[in-house]
Amino acid sequence: MSLSVELTVRESVLCIRLSGELDHHSTDELRARVNEILEEGKVKHIILNLGNLMFMDSSGLGVILGRYKQIKQLGGEMVVCSISPAIQRLFDMSGLFKIVRLAENEDEALQTLGVAS
Repeated sequence: MSLSVELTVRESVLCIRLSGELDHHSTDELRARVNEILEEGKVKHIILNLGNLMFMDSSGLGVILGRYKQIKQLGGEMVVCSISPAIQRLFDMSGLFKIVRLAENEDEALQTLGVAS
C-alpha cells in the first residue's frame, strides 16, 4: 500500500491528511510537497490528520519531526488529530506528544489553533 497525501490550507493552517503507509518509500514526496507550501509563507500552523494512516516507521516520524521544527521556527504549532491506537503508541514511545498536541478531530484541532471551524 502506498501513501496518499491531501493538503489543504485554511487561513494560516496547513491541514495534512495522510492515508496508507508513511515509510522510507514515501517520506521524500511528503517532505517536498509540504516544504513547497511552507515556502510560500502563508502557513503558520500544521494539522496532521492521521485517521487513515495504517503504518508508519521511523522515517515517517523523522519527516513529521522535521516539519514540526520548520513550523516552530515560524512561531507556529503542530496538532495531530484522528490518530489510530497503533500510530498513537508510536508517537508515545518516540516522545513526540511531549512537543506536539493531540486533538480528537480536525474541528477540535482548528479550535485549538484559534481558527473557527
